[in-house]
Amino acid sequence: MKHILTVLIALMCISTFSAQEKKFVNLKRALIAPKIDAVLDDPAWEEAEEAKDFIQFRPDVGVKVTDEEETIVKVTYDDNAVYFAAFMRDDPSKIMKQFTTRDNFGQADFFLISINPNNDGQNDTEFLVFSTGTQGDAIVTSDGNEDWGWNAVWDSAVKIVDDGWVVEIKIPYSALRFSNKGIQTWGVNYHRRFARDNRQYTWNPLDLSSGKKIGLMHGETRGIEDINPPTRLSFYPFSSGLTRSFDSENDSDISFGMDVKYGITESFTLDATLVPDFSQIGFDDVELNLGPFEQQFSEQRQFFKEGVDLFNKGNLFYSRRIGNGPSASPTLNSDEIITSSSNGVKVLNALKLSGRTNKGLGIAFFNAITEKTEATIKNTLTENTRTEIIEPLANYNILVIDKQFNGNSSVSLVNTNVTRDGGFRDANVTAGLFNINNKKNTYNYEGAVKVSNVNYRGIDETTSGLSGGLGFNKISGNYRFGIDYEMADKKFDINDMGIQNQNNFSNFSAYATYQTFKPTKKLNSFRVNTWFNYERLFRPNTYSRKNLGVNINGQTKKLMHFGGNVNWEIGKQYDFWEPRTDGRFFTYNNGLNLNVWAGSNRAKKFSFMTRQGFATVLDKDRNVFVHFWAVDPTIRFTDKFSMSYSYQYNQGIGGRGFVTKANDDIVFGQRKQKTIVNSISSTYNFNSFHGLSLTFRNYWSTVTYDNKLYTLENDGSTLNTTGYTVDNIGYNPNVNFNTWNLDFRYSWQFAPGSQLTALYRNSLFNFNNKSRENYFSSINTLLNQPIEHIFSLRMVYYLDFNNMTNVFAKKNS
Repeated sequence: MKHILTVLIALMCISTFSAQEKKFVNLKRALIAPKIDAVLDDPAWEEAEEAKDFIQFRPDVGVKVTDEEETIVKVTYDDNAVYFAAFMRDDPSKIMKQFTTRDNFGQADFFLISINPNNDGQNDTEFLVFSTGTQGDAIVTSDGNEDWGWNAVWDSAVKIVDDGWVVEIKIPYSALRFSNKGIQTWGVNYHRRFARDNRQYTWNPLDLSSGKKIGLMHGETRGIEDINPPTRLSFYPFSSGLTRSFDSENDSDISFGMDVKYGITESFTLDATLVPDFSQIGFDDVELNLGPFEQQFSEQRQFFKEGVDLFNKGNLFYSRRIGNGPSASPTLNSDEIITSSSNGVKVLNALKLSGRTNKGLGIAFFNAITEKTEATIKNTLTENTRTEIIEPLANYNILVIDKQFNGNSSVSLVNTNVTRDGGFRDANVTAGLFNINNKKNTYNYEGAVKVSNVNYRGIDETTSGLSGGLGFNKISGNYRFGIDYEMADKKFDINDMGIQNQNNFSNFSAYATYQTFKPTKKLNSFRVNTWFNYERLFRPNTYSRKNLGVNINGQTKKLMHFGGNVNWEIGKQYDFWEPRTDGRFFTYNNGLNLNVWAGSNRAKKFSFMTRQGFATVLDKDRNVFVHFWAVDPTIRFTDKFSMSYSYQYNQGIGGRGFVTKANDDIVFGQRKQKTIVNSISSTYNFNSFHGLSLTFRNYWSTVTYDNKLYTLENDGSTLNTTGYTVDNIGYNPNVNFNTWNLDFRYSWQFAPGSQLTALYRNSLFNFNNKSRENYFSSINTLLNQPIEHIFSLRMVYYLDFNNMTNVFAKKNS
């Protein structure tokens, strides 16, 4: 009994200590708002309580900050905003301060504020200021990632002083979402990074091994009284002009439009883009695609990148579908050709409504409308022309309802819908999801059920498909593991608004990881993870493939990164997708690939990353070998000027893949492929508000097939004794693919939320069958192709409703 009492007392002491770990400060209202100039002599700061005694969480855990590097934060507020002042003691000569553009991390110290007005541990907003004065802001998504595409308008100032640096910040209430309760307690944490050695500290301690969401480890600001959510209404009118020349053709265009943000309630915000303009988005990293699946591109349009966390629930939303290529191709007679068409579809307008109540109920709605698109077709005999609709007027929408509970769990309902005018394909997908952690945040249970309904063009009846999955994961501690099952039947299809490479699968997977959270004698961090995947078709219930792998990552005390992985496709593999024919498959044995990489300390003026790998098939009847290597050096000439170069080389022999179909045969070819990618990224920032950037990429790839081709047999093997050759299949499958893209951009933030951007772009493309040309001959050929030149100028101006009303009120008084 005595021992039991001792244990209970000890547990009570531990519980009491844990409860006291959450730090807090009491706020006092400012009678006079501080001037945002990084000079902390305002009366508001004299009586403000201090948040100090920061604790390290990376690379070491629990180390208290020294007096020579202490951080002191003060907070106050008034009717319009919340204000922060931070003094960070340091040797000024050691403070790193590389200039970057907004939201871009370079080699610079930073101070970050994470705010959660609902204090629910799940919906954080982050405001970051670098030692250069550059701002960054993000919303923390439900899976713990940071969405840096989100932007707010707020004010900050930075000053380097004799014993460190100072930052002063004003965050207007229009940038936050909070209730109108009389007395409020907000969750908050402060985060400081020393870029020179990547040490990172927070005010309230973080335990990354616990499995808890970061927001659950915040401190608190208490005593915020009698503040009211303002009218959150802002306008972003813009104007853009563009000139384009290509192959002796010239055209120009001027457009006007506006984006609008409106806080419908204190919890929900409406974003709309009226007459959208995407003329200055970056170019896509296009590659030669020989596989059965489409290449997936990242989203570069700001409206579709910002605040889309809820829309990504269930992985049903691929925003590049909106405004992408037409859903149909023209139907041509034997004597007709296409004289004009479009690779893209114009977006007429789009809106997003999203938010979450203080009870954890999240609702998100997205809607976009795209324009009718036509192709022009000419009869080569009569010279008559006609038009054919290849994409009708179309409406895309998503509805998401997501309920968070217990500070760490959620259930969700997601629906996507695409409706096209006329007899074109329509689609609807609905998903139910759950993601539940136990109370101690040690285990996670997740699952999904998804149903698709597609009405194909010209068919009245709807085709329904089903997909689902279950997973169990250990999410805390040094050792973690998980198991997962996913399935989709043959009719499951989300590709109208999502992206799905394959259906008809029944897949099992398992993983295990070991990760250190405290440095060892030689390493700052180390992680090893293994995995095993076993795949079958859903119908018929047929084996497809299996693989086993291990991955290692680490960082040394000198901030060198290293790692490697190996993946083994065990035994005979059945590829049901490469033949491009339902029910057929291609077999190979024991695929093996190995990759290693290493990188130097990025805080140095010169740094690099190098990667090397190979792949083969352990089959006595085949000689397959692929070799890959890359090097990525970066030079920081000054704190304002930096340049990165990347060179990638890939060469393979013995690979086999689909070529064509002929006489009811599926024809495969054995090929040699060589790929070289050169890219350059360079920036010169005059200060934190305006700068120049250059982005260049040249991608070259050749594919040369052995003259004797193969037929795919019913057992998945290939034979080259059936008479098919490169010369008799009706076309030359050899490829020389070459692209060139260059962007040169000037950006100037001339006022809060307002920006002027000038862009010059040129691009070249060449595709032919001269696969035996070397790189330099191919470049000469590419440079002789017609070049596209584009110059565009775009200005966006920020207008806040509250500021506008204050101006009018002053004029009338």
